[in-house]
Parts: sequence; C-alpha cells; structure tokens
Amino acid sequence: MSPHHNARAQQQNHRLLVTGTVLFYLVAALAMVMANKWVLKTTSTPLFFLFTQLLIAVILFLTSHAVGIIQIPLYIDSQLLRGLAPNICLNVVGLSFSNYTLKYVDASFYQVARGLLLPFTVTTSYVFLHTRPSTRILFSCSVVTIGFFVGVFLDAIPISPLGITFGIMSSAITAVHSVVIKKSLDFVHGSAMHLSWYTNLLSAVLMIPLIFLAGEGPAIFDLFFGPSPLVPISGELSAFSTFIWGSLITGSVGFLMSLASVLSIKVTSPITHMVSSAVRGVAASLLGMWLFGDVLSGGRISSIAIILGGSIYYTWIKHVESQGPKPDGNVGKYERVPLEDVEASNPSTKPE
Repeated sequence: MSPHHNARAQQQNHRLLVTGTVLFYLVAALAMVMANKWVLKTTSTPLFFLFTQLLIAVILFLTSHAVGIIQIPLYIDSQLLRGLAPNICLNVVGLSFSNYTLKYVDASFYQVARGLLLPFTVTTSYVFLHTRPSTRILFSCSVVTIGFFVGVFLDAIPISPLGITFGIMSSAITAVHSVVIKKSLDFVHGSAMHLSWYTNLLSAVLMIPLIFLAGEGPAIFDLFFGPSPLVPISGELSAFSTFIWGSLITGSVGFLMSLASVLSIKVTSPITHMVSSAVRGVAASLLGMWLFGDVLSGGRISSIAIILGGSIYYTWIKHVESQGPKPDGNVGKYERVPLEDVEASNPSTKPE
C-alpha cells in the first residue's frame, strides 16, 4: 500500500473521529439539558436529583475500573482532600444553582439565563490569572452581555426573577470554578480523568448534608413512599418513574461525556467547537419548544442570536490570537471557555 494511500486513509479516519466526537457531544449535551428539565418539572428535590446523577457516575466509574476499561485511584488522604476542597465546593454550589436555574426557567431560555458565563469567565481570568483580554475579546463579551439583557428585559414572555438570579450566580460560580479546576489538576498529577473521578465522588458525599439542610427530606420520602408514587401524571410517567429514568439518563450520559472529554480536546479544532456551540444553542431552543411547549418570542430569539453571535465571535478571535507568537516566542494554545451548559449535570462534563 502506497504512502499516499495510507495518508488518505489516516485523514479519513481522523475526519470520522472528529465527526463522531462532535455528534456525540451534540446529542449528549442536548440530552442532558432536556432530561434535566423533564425531571425538574415534576420534582421538588433538585438537590437529591443532582446527588443521584453523581452517584450513578461514581458507580459507573467503579464498574469501568473493575472491568479494566479505565484505571482510577482508590485512595484518599488529607492532603488530597485539602487540595481538592475548593474545586468540590464550587462544583457542588455551581451545579446546584444550575439545576435551580433550569427548574425555574424554560429549557429554551436556559441559555439566556446563563448568558453571562462568557463575560464572567473572561473577567475571572483577568482577576485571578492576570490574562489581559484584547479589545476584540472585550467587544465579544459586550455583545454577549447585550444579548443577556435583551432576553431579560425585552422578552414579552414572563420569566422567573428567581431563575434569572440563579442563572447569574451559576454563571459566576462556574467562571471561578474554571480557574480552580486548572489548579486542582496539580493534586491528581495532571490527570483530567482522575480529577473527574474525585470530583464526582467527593461532590456526591458533600451533597448528602446539603440535601437535608435544604429541607428536601420530606419530599424525598414522598417521592419513594408517598401514597401513589407510581401513578402516572396526566397520562405521562409518574413522578417516581420520571425521576428514576431521568437520573439514569443524565448520570450515564454525564459519565460518558467525562470519558470523551479528553478525546474531544485532542481531536476537535476551535472552528469545530464554534460551529458545534451554535448548533447546540439553536437545537436546544427548538427542542424546548417541541418537548415542553416553550414559546419562542421575538425577544427571546433575538437574545439567543445575539449571545450566540458574541460567543462565536469570541471563539474565532481566541483562535486567531492563539495562533500569534507570544512574548516568549511560543505560539499560544487555544483554550475553550465553557459556553454551553451542558453542561449541566456532571462536574466533569464541561469541555474547556
């Protein structure tokens, strides 16, 4: 077989790998958001729902380790706990706020409610990492911010102030978390997989007291032992069945996304990421309208379009700037900022 033929075969395999990775993330991200909203519409235990997702991911990590698919460390010491404590605390708070956001706003509005994630992330990087953003980066953040305010103040559809508040807080926490994650890798020898494992495990443990502090104990009892936990609601699945199926779907998909995150970073380009982000945003809005009867007003559509436009422009500028030489003569490395939230239910599912 000629070298030219081998090169073409390798190139084709790479394209298939990239296509498969992007499609997986597209479907998985949409499944996460829609399944979360499906459950949160029927349950009054959003923190317990998050705990079950984390627990399922932990079980899948241990099962994969037992059968030899992956290798994870099974030890925990005080130094590791101290080192990962900021990451675990921010992760739990951020995911909890994210779940509350999705509970109180439409699935089609979720992207708008967390629309300040990019500006918060750029600001956090400047404050903590001393990375000075360029004028074009600041312009992209301004566009995204305008899109957020268009959705909040110019949307004709009534929106929940509580959902917006949780969305803003969730975005701010996620932005700080993205900085802490980089430092947390030092305590797991730079392994993203090991960090994902510890984050799921320790976050699940921390969720237990928070669930009862939030007063979800009686609602959990009713969910499992209420008078009619298996009675269908309005011709659909019962609240208990919805909770169980939603937990299994989101927990399993989140685990798979954590496994695929390393592959995604290696094989996808900034342009691929940019297009994928735009497709996800549009698809999430359309699915929200189809599955949950969300109404897409002109203000909401405009807001989503502006936020996507600013995010796409940011991604393009970040890519262009990363190709230029740095002061030390090296070429910069493109870094993704978590723009989707998908992200949403597994702490290690956010591709960066």
